[in-house]
Amino acid sequence: MKTLSLWISGLLFISLNGAHGLNHFPDNFVVAKRNDKSPVTLTCRTETEGAVTWKFHVPEMEDVQQNGLKLSEGAVTGKFHVPEMEDVDIEGNVKQNGLKLSVSEVDTPMLGNYSCWRGEDMLSSTYLLLEAEEEDDFDSLSISCRAKSYDCNFSCEWTHSGQTGVRLGLGHDCREGRKLCHWVSSDQLVDGRFQFELPHSLSPYAEETTMLELTAEAIVNLSFLRRTKRFYLRDIVQPDYPKIVKCQEGNENLNVTIDAPSSWSTPHSFFSLEHEIEYVLKDDGKTGRSSSALIPKRVSKLRVRSRDSLVLSAWSQWTPWKNVTC
Repeated sequence: MKTLSLWISGLLFISLNGAHGLNHFPDNFVVAKRNDKSPVTLTCRTETEGAVTWKFHVPEMEDVQQNGLKLSEGAVTGKFHVPEMEDVDIEGNVKQNGLKLSVSEVDTPMLGNYSCWRGEDMLSSTYLLLEAEEEDDFDSLSISCRAKSYDCNFSCEWTHSGQTGVRLGLGHDCREGRKLCHWVSSDQLVDGRFQFELPHSLSPYAEETTMLELTAEAIVNLSFLRRTKRFYLRDIVQPDYPKIVKCQEGNENLNVTIDAPSSWSTPHSFFSLEHEIEYVLKDDGKTGRSSSALIPKRVSKLRVRSRDSLVLSAWSQWTPWKNVTC
């Protein structure tokens, strides 16, 4: 792709290198608040002395017109001027003071990756993002969490095609966006899903009195979104499906032996599960269910699911159907 560069008052380059295709959470970013008159400050992170030059990497060519920048036709290399800028006067809103760059009245055309250079060497880079609108619907982001047991981690899945960078974190530091937060990131899967594994420090043997505080941060078209959800671990527990060990014929019934899944918390005498059996009768093909280990004779096949018997968690998925030969 051809590169366009724009020199503004000896300070700012604009080059087209596809920053709109941000497909990860950047290491360094600054979020500007909407309609905030106070300037946003970007700092060139370097331990060496000397003057620096800032470069601004804007979206792909087809996005430039939409963002309000009109470039003169035929200008593909070197330094040139922009004959018209709509909505934003970049020159007037950008000021440099040593290693710091102040950007005021931030709007869409000014969002992207700012990098500072000394000669041919890039010293650091920072993404300038815009705070998402308050009315953005967090529920539409479709985040769901599940714990296979009461052990030290749980998983979350985020399904939404609009996000290009997503991360999750637990606790107050993450809610406040502090550096002490341990963020968990994920690459976007082919079908638009993000998957996460998060550790927690709750004791599986104590009564749960503290809610988990999960903070999600996302980048949507260079807008920044942060939302927090609170829930108890017990509310997201859903065991894996159990194991059908055997069935034994008795005088009047079949006795089905069921084991907990290997991922379930131990000891099983403390973390008890209740099971439900669904079966199909040989005679008429009708189905029935039993909450005990005893089911009628003359059953052609059966399957089982489980849940925590104390907190009545969500049911597991059903096991595959198993043919009954006893």
